[in-house]
Amino acid sequence: MKLEFVGPAAVLENGDISYPALLDGSLLKCSFSFEALQDLDPDGIETNAMQLFKNHQLKLLSIAEQKILNGHAVDGAVHLFSHDLILD
Repeated sequence: MKLEFVGPAAVLENGDISYPALLDGSLLKCSFSFEALQDLDPDGIETNAMQLFKNHQLKLLSIAEQKILNGHAVDGAVHLFSHDLILD
């Protein structure tokens, strides 16, 4: 299984972030809920979804990668929610 995050990040109408990937050469839509992004900023300092994503991009993509490798990509998409986060 070959996974490559290709980007770019984009803000969706509902405030979530979309970040495309290629899985074995096929487009895979990755989305990150705004709530999950906010959970990574517990002090609530940043409210801009794109900036939250950029601030935590490596962690978010790592979690998305684990979901994909564990078989949670369905119909060409994987979604990351608050309950998917592994907070330190």
